[in-house]
Amino acid sequence: MIFLVNFGQIDPLAICTFLLFVSATLFITYWAAKKTKTTSEFYAAGRNISGFQNGLALAGDYMSAASFLGIAGMVSLYGYDGLIYSIGFLVGWPLIMFLIAEPLRNLGKYTFADVVAFRLQQRPIRIAAAVGSLMTILFYLIAQMVGAGSLFQKLFGLPYELSIVIVGIIMTCYVVFGGMLATTWVQIIKAVLLLGGATVIVIMTLSHFSYNPLELFNQAAEKYSDKVLAPGLAPALKNPLDTLSLGIALILGTAGLPHILMRFYTVPDARQARKSVFVATGFIGYFYILTFIIGFGAMVLVGQSEIIATDKGGNMAALQLAEMTGGTGFMGFIAAVAFATILAVVAGLTLSGASSLSHDLYVSVIKKGVSDEAGEVKVAKRATIALGILSVVLGFIFKGQNVAFMVGLAFAIAASANFPPLILSILWKNFTTKGATASIITGTTLSILLIIISPTIWVDILKNENAIFGLKNPTLISLPSSFAAGIIVSLFTKEQEARDKFEKEKIRTYLGVGSE
Repeated sequence: MIFLVNFGQIDPLAICTFLLFVSATLFITYWAAKKTKTTSEFYAAGRNISGFQNGLALAGDYMSAASFLGIAGMVSLYGYDGLIYSIGFLVGWPLIMFLIAEPLRNLGKYTFADVVAFRLQQRPIRIAAAVGSLMTILFYLIAQMVGAGSLFQKLFGLPYELSIVIVGIIMTCYVVFGGMLATTWVQIIKAVLLLGGATVIVIMTLSHFSYNPLELFNQAAEKYSDKVLAPGLAPALKNPLDTLSLGIALILGTAGLPHILMRFYTVPDARQARKSVFVATGFIGYFYILTFIIGFGAMVLVGQSEIIATDKGGNMAALQLAEMTGGTGFMGFIAAVAFATILAVVAGLTLSGASSLSHDLYVSVIKKGVSDEAGEVKVAKRATIALGILSVVLGFIFKGQNVAFMVGLAFAIAASANFPPLILSILWKNFTTKGATASIITGTTLSILLIIISPTIWVDILKNENAIFGLKNPTLISLPSSFAAGIIVSLFTKEQEARDKFEKEKIRTYLGVGSE
């Protein structure tokens, strides 16, 4: 295998960094495989991860290719509009801290469906929740795979399709053999590398502007006009309703991401879950400040025409800035870090999808809650392989899309399908099984349908002349519809057993009595 950087020049540092990361993480997978025998160990690392470790792993899981490659690229092409993504990705975390983290850890076991189904009927909730989770995960996986293909194609001299296959194989190994324990440590290592690499890029970038960010922004405005410092430049955000819809998706979608919610089951108790969110929020906030400066740095030092010539979605802007400020060797290192980012996030997503298939569908629906641990883990591993193959195929189909924008669509599905039933099940006594099922089905179906007939797929992918649905992000329609469906159906379908269990749920929510 030959790795190329600078579009043709072989760089030993890129090769060494890449091989070192893969070797280290595969060794961790080998170590974790010896400790991963039970379902608790496979799904939740035996609940032995500390709050600080889990916070760093949460940050690693959340700071995806969309964050590093996509947002930096969007800022470099559209300026201020990229900040909407950065802020949107960040501000959902206080919501998780105060509303979601503690109830989730106390009520659930492995997936967010455990919480929704706590006092409701299991089978319909599990089926609907699994579908909603899988749709979210698949759209998120698309963004990571597109980022991986673009990265390897442009920097390491490998074909786009082969790059995606390599990512699929390695991340499948992480999950199948090491489970959550291996995935956690891969994410921790990746977070440290990414935060360190991004910090160095920013320092080297600001050295060109007397270490003054305001000077950077002034030069960007001089070069490309004041429009880059104001909203409305990005095609996806020219419509104010699109911008509002995206903002809602990013804020509320964070609290509905299955692979993020799953991480709260790896800590011993609710106190450590809250600590996890506090730590993660600090690291993530710092990182998004860095991506904003990286984007403007690339705009000024690399130039928008050069960025677009390299990748029309702008996904290579951060790497081009690394080369501009630190040379080919530094770009090789950052390229390897970006690849580590993709691997870690894809592993987390795949594990979450596998848990939905095995725990929610296989055990709770097909086996009606009766299953041996060995059988459940075996099904989870097979589901991992299937998701790996599917993610590769989807990566082929969505080639060339901006990865930050694609993740925005995943957040739209998460906000519409997962957040409403999750929050209603925790806070509303009269919430019923039929109401929860209606909420999930409405949010999932409507968000995906509107995405398909929106300009994103109807025009950009299917090449139709005009879109049926004008907004590029469906959350403004699909999220209220999901809430409305859950509330209206619950009001017309009384469920006394669910009402009776609400007090028991409250005690467990706030005190943790009976939680694992």
